[in-house]
Amino acid sequence: MMKKLLVSLLIMCMLVAVLPSAEAVSLQVNSTTLTSNVSMYNSTTYVSLRSISLLLSPGAQITWENNQAVVRTSKLTVIARPGSCYINANGRMLYAADGVRLVNGTTMVPVRVIAKAMGASVSWNASSQTAVVTGGSGTITAGDNYYSSDQVYWLSRIINAESNGEPIKGKIAVGNVILNRVASSDFPNSIYGVIFDKVGGTQFTPVANGTIYNTPSTDSILAAKLALDGASVAGSSLFFLNPVIATSSWISKNRPYVATIGNHVFYA
Repeated sequence: MMKKLLVSLLIMCMLVAVLPSAEAVSLQVNSTTLTSNVSMYNSTTYVSLRSISLLLSPGAQITWENNQAVVRTSKLTVIARPGSCYINANGRMLYAADGVRLVNGTTMVPVRVIAKAMGASVSWNASSQTAVVTGGSGTITAGDNYYSSDQVYWLSRIINAESNGEPIKGKIAVGNVILNRVASSDFPNSIYGVIFDKVGGTQFTPVANGTIYNTPSTDSILAAKLALDGASVAGSSLFFLNPVIATSSWISKNRPYVATIGNHVFYA
C-alpha cells in the first residue's frame, strides 16, 4: 500500500520529459564561480546537486539510491528524486515549482531550494547573470523541530477534505488559503481557528459534514508541510470555490480573481 502511495505522489509531482531550452547563467558560491551544470529554466537557476553540495559542505557524501540522489553531511541529509516537485532536507519538505531535473545524468536542483536546505543565502547579480550563494550554517532545522504537529494535523485534514483527488499543486493552494487567513487580521490567528471559524456562518463545508475528521492521505500531509515551509501557488488568495458545486456566487462577484488550480477557483 505504501509503495502505491509513493508511486502516486511521484506521478502527481512528475514533470514532462522534454525540458524547455535553458538559458546560460553562472553561479558564484562564496569565492568559487561555476559555469558548467548551471542553467536557468522558467526564470529559476538550476545547479548540479553534487557541485553545490561539495562547495557548501566539503566532504559531503553524494550517492544514488533507489532512483534518487542523496547528500549526507554530519549535519544534513538531502534527498532529491528527479521528477519530484520537492526535496527532503532533514525531514523538511522544500518546494521546487519546476521540479528536480535529471539532465544528461546530472541531478539538477533550484539553487534557492538547495541553499535553504544548507543554510545559505542567495542573491542575483542581473548585470552578470550570476546567482550568488553565500554559505551559512550548512544545515536546516529538522522537520521534527520545525513543524508543529497540531498545525500539520489540522492543515492536512482541511486539505484532504477540500481537495481529495486533486494534484499536489491544488492541495498546496488550499493550504495557502488557510495560512493566508491565519496571517490576515480579518480571520482567526491559528489554523484550527480558521478552519472552525463560524463568523458569518460555517466557513468550510468539511466542518459541517464531518469530513474534516477523516484521516488525511500521504499527499495531503506532504502538501501541508510544503505549504508550511513556504510553498505558494495561490498568491494572496483568501477564498476558493468549486464552481461546479458552489451554491453561492458571492465570492466570484465580490473578490478579485487570482487563479484556477485543479477543480477550484481562487480569489483574494
